[in-house]
Amino acid sequence: MIGADHQQERLKTIGWIVGFVDGEGCFSITLQKSSSLLTGWQVFPEFVVTQGAKSLQALSDLQKFFGCGKIFCNRRTDNHKEDLYRFCVRSVSDLQEKIIPFFQDNPLRTAKQQDLEKFVQVLRMMKDRKHLTFEGLKEIALIVQTMNRKKASRFLESSETIRQASFKR
Repeated sequence: MIGADHQQERLKTIGWIVGFVDGEGCFSITLQKSSSLLTGWQVFPEFVVTQGAKSLQALSDLQKFFGCGKIFCNRRTDNHKEDLYRFCVRSVSDLQEKIIPFFQDNPLRTAKQQDLEKFVQVLRMMKDRKHLTFEGLKEIALIVQTMNRKKASRFLESSETIRQASFKR
């Protein structure tokens, strides 16, 4: 009987996590300029869930459940009274071994599921080391700009990218 109760509680926790991430989570990929790399750009995958200070415990619960990630405070300078906190998982191995398998076994129910699928695609490309080539970065940037708020990629708009693209013709 205790085992069944434990299983019921685990199912409730899983359902809560899926719903919470559907509402407050984000799978994002950032392409950032980096003078230390040959391509001049670095790829940063990140899973984030954000909450106000009053709900910080929910982020701690996520961190404990997944056994990874860090919680950061983003001090507010606007008219809100409480700081924002972010549960972030940036480690590629934690993303591949903990976060992605969880959401593959327990799919999201909103458009975030499509963002997750694109996130997984980019991580596969990184595993295949495609992010270390100009063409791979371009392919990643095209995927990234279809995720989340669908902003144009800085990588695709950079003068270096435009210059390199003109050499390819």
